[in-house]
Amino acid sequence: MITFAITTTYVLKWELKTNSDYKFGDNGLCINTKTENVIRMILNGRSKGYCINGKFKSLNTLRSQLKKIEKDECPF
Repeated sequence: MITFAITTTYVLKWELKTNSDYKFGDNGLCINTKTENVIRMILNGRSKGYCINGKFKSLNTLRSQLKKIEKDECPF
């Protein structure tokens, strides 16, 4: 029996100030790091956005709530 292992690495640069579990990449990718789910961008009316904690947040609202992820220094 042949088994394969596939690993995906995402580069995440931004996180929400209100909920640090949701992190964003430069390409519009949103990931909930607590549940490790990729959140899809959806269209609600004419607004693009994401469902954060079960509620729709438009991109304009989310941009004002983003902060850059600080790098942690690892002694190893």
